[in-house]
Amino acid sequence: MNSTLTSALHPDLRSRSRLAARLPAFFSLMKPRVMSLTVFTALVGLTIAPGHLDPLLGSIAILSIAAGAGAAAVLNMWYDADIDSVMTRTAGRPIPRGKISRSEALAFGLVLACGAVAALALAINVTAAALLAFAIFFYVVVYTIWLKRLTPQNIVIGGAAGALPPVIGWAAGTGEIGLEPLILFLIVFLWTPPHFWALSLNRAEEYARAGVPMLPVVAGRTATTRQILIYSVLLGPISLLPWVIGFAGTIYGVTASISGAILIVLAFRLSRSCETDRQAAHRLFIFSISYLFMLFAALLADHSAGSWPLAPSSSRDARTGGGSVTAEVLLRPLATRCSFSGIPTDEV
Repeated sequence: MNSTLTSALHPDLRSRSRLAARLPAFFSLMKPRVMSLTVFTALVGLTIAPGHLDPLLGSIAILSIAAGAGAAAVLNMWYDADIDSVMTRTAGRPIPRGKISRSEALAFGLVLACGAVAALALAINVTAAALLAFAIFFYVVVYTIWLKRLTPQNIVIGGAAGALPPVIGWAAGTGEIGLEPLILFLIVFLWTPPHFWALSLNRAEEYARAGVPMLPVVAGRTATTRQILIYSVLLGPISLLPWVIGFAGTIYGVTASISGAILIVLAFRLSRSCETDRQAAHRLFIFSISYLFMLFAALLADHSAGSWPLAPSSSRDARTGGGSVTAEVLLRPLATRCSFSGIPTDEV
């Protein structure tokens, strides 16, 4: 009797064991380290927003945004599985390696996306949920499906999706969109082309083989490095706007000035480098990750130090019953699990 029952249970146990063994593959589909930087910018947007949000609701908001960012990454890998398999940088992803099927990735991504948007709408507010839904749609449909294989400006236009998280975080805290999060959006938007073009410079042959018209493939190295320098120069003064208009303090102003100058110097050196110099592009790519993290960390530091005022939001207080969301509560698990400077290129 016992042996019969054990035999009957074995298929179920084996099935659960196989599922448990594949969980890391499903998790890697979400590009966790790239997602961590995205979620960090959303966390800063939520934390510096005026008004008060209960820490529990703040945690739900951040988890929902993280799930939404992960869903966009999953659906990106689902659609790009064909080109991922022919690029050395991405050939090790779960779908090309056969660990996850395309249909499984599609189902996982859709469920994750719908769940993230629904949770944000029900627990927080419709404005933040609508922005999250739009970001997922823009990244998957507009960037991945439409623009990525069509135009060398794919990164420029598609960067709007990656620039939305701080706006979503702000909307989660206030229920509305203000000038401050739009400036943060513009900073991330201008940061995106130098970041991705620096990566693609050393991967131009792979993109060409996969049929993806990245700027280095279509326009060449000289034109690409010139564009990187232009965007880096534009980003410098724009990154100072939070300090100039008074919603960031001295910590941020100094950080933005120094890091912006370093970014421009690296971009200038890249524009003057020779065709065989791969280190110049790699240095700029690595620093660009730290650059964005430093800017948003400086915003958090200014907010924590109370160096610029926050106006209370009575309507938000009434809804949540008070209790400000703190960076320490939400940031600690993120910081302990993620290393922003160690994002692997196969996740980008």
